[in-house]
Amino acid sequence: MVGCWPPIKVISGKNPRALNRISRADQPPVSPTFIWSEWQSLMGWQPSPEVLAETLDGGQAFRWRREAVTPSQISEIWTGTWSEQVAQLRLNHNQLEWRTPAAHYAATAVALPRYLGLDLDHHALVDSLPWRSDPHLARCLVAFPGLRILRQPLGETLLGFLCSATKQIVQIKQMVALLAERHGAASPVASTLPHRLPTWTELAAIPEIDLRACLLGFRAKYIHASAQYLASHPGWLEETEQLPYAAAKARLLTLPGVGEKVADCVLLFGAGQRAAFPVDTWILQSLARRYQLTGWKPAQIAQFGRAHFGPNAGLAQQYLFSWERKFGRPSSADTASK
Repeated sequence: MVGCWPPIKVISGKNPRALNRISRADQPPVSPTFIWSEWQSLMGWQPSPEVLAETLDGGQAFRWRREAVTPSQISEIWTGTWSEQVAQLRLNHNQLEWRTPAAHYAATAVALPRYLGLDLDHHALVDSLPWRSDPHLARCLVAFPGLRILRQPLGETLLGFLCSATKQIVQIKQMVALLAERHGAASPVASTLPHRLPTWTELAAIPEIDLRACLLGFRAKYIHASAQYLASHPGWLEETEQLPYAAAKARLLTLPGVGEKVADCVLLFGAGQRAAFPVDTWILQSLARRYQLTGWKPAQIAQFGRAHFGPNAGLAQQYLFSWERKFGRPSSADTASK
């Protein structure tokens, strides 16, 4: 697992973009030292500690972690990474603040608001849901006020959810961390920062046995096969991201290991497709117990979700999912993964 990332001194004389063009094996040694930027307010979102934790670590993304609290801290700190970005978040007297390694500041200042969905009118999206006529949905909205849908890189989201089959969140995070640590490029800023995830082209060059060594089990063959396809079809994911929901989902379903649930998770959390309505054991439980849809198949549940909750059904799904995990009685098929 990635170690802690202490604020120390500035690393100078490095060109991050130039280093990214060097293969990992050929990269020169990188200093372990760096400094964080100053804490900055992040406007447009004031989550509670519980809602911040649910957004970052509730099954949408797998590269955020809660740092150990020290006596000098005013609140807990979350550290996360995506693409080439590393950021920390904290709540300071109910105000969300962020910082990043100083060398990343300009890029992260642009990337972070989009990643957190702050470029969207969240109040309007929530208001479009049928909470006025759906008392259970209204209860979920009250329990998790301000819960967000993250907008992650599509390729990374696909990799994370290909790891998710029959696994809990903590296990998915372990697999993703190992993939990054063993096969992703090191940060050009400091050796103590987390590695980025390997690209699909890089994954295509990794033998399946080495993927299995990252605790992937049977998932390794699907990731290996998908990587072979994506490496031989450059631009395929970018094209998919631009398609309407139904067409994008149909394309994802042609990839090895991608079923209905994985495709919907990838589109909801990696492409901003809020029409996607992922159905896992928690959603099956929720719709059976709160909407009397006992015995319905996942495809029927997904169709109901899109019809009942409307064009932002995926947002409603995240509220239902979060409420069921926290307040619903566990089922025999209990799993915390999407």
